[in-house]
Amino acid sequence: MAPRSRSASSAAAETPSHTVIEDDPVTIEERIYASITAALLQGRLRPGAQLVERDLAAAFGCTRGALRKVLARLGFEGKLVLEANRGAFVPSPSEEDIRQVYRARQIVEAGIVAALCGSLSAAHKRRLRAHVRGEEKASRAGAVEESVRLAGQFHVLLTELAGGTELLGLVGQLVAKTELYKALFDPSKGSTCSADEHMQIIEALDAGDLHAALAAMREHLSELEERVVEQVRRSAAGEDLVAVFGA
Repeated sequence: MAPRSRSASSAAAETPSHTVIEDDPVTIEERIYASITAALLQGRLRPGAQLVERDLAAAFGCTRGALRKVLARLGFEGKLVLEANRGAFVPSPSEEDIRQVYRARQIVEAGIVAALCGSLSAAHKRRLRAHVRGEEKASRAGAVEESVRLAGQFHVLLTELAGGTELLGLVGQLVAKTELYKALFDPSKGSTCSADEHMQIIEALDAGDLHAALAAMREHLSELEERVVEQVRRSAAGEDLVAVFGA
């Protein structure tokens, strides 16, 4: 695990919508949740950074009780690490942590692909293709946060169409973790799922070609995994001073 970095309360509070003036506690909690999530997915919070409860409550103009509910929710979703008597921290996953999550996705999503292959209805195909068009639009607009959200939601949508009601929560959590890993280690590039790769999966499912569909999903997730792991390795290695000053 990487060493803890400095407090991240100021980074979370930079989100424009952080000032809370509503009296409805549910609305307040949703705004805080959205603000911290945005800071995470935009790569503005460093791995291992601590979110100091006192500072966050002051920044958001809320009670500590409301803030604790949000932090508990983010902890349950795997977006934060909650440590007893220490507080909330941005995850600082190791390479092995990341590989284990992607391995879990490979196993679960292979089953989803098998369940859907050759059985997509016309309505299913319309929904999937419309979703991919939304991904392409967000990518062209340079909307990194929206691109990441839609890319992950594609996999959740596949789970829904497969009738995997019991799996939705699990897949949602796994996708949320991998979205966060990409944001933490490669925020500038915003590397995410490719809409083209998603379309390849749809076409293979539509054709009923199970071998091609499984291969497309496997290669898709493997490529995402290697991109993130490469960034983790670069982060651990520190600055390449030869590259910086060699010229």
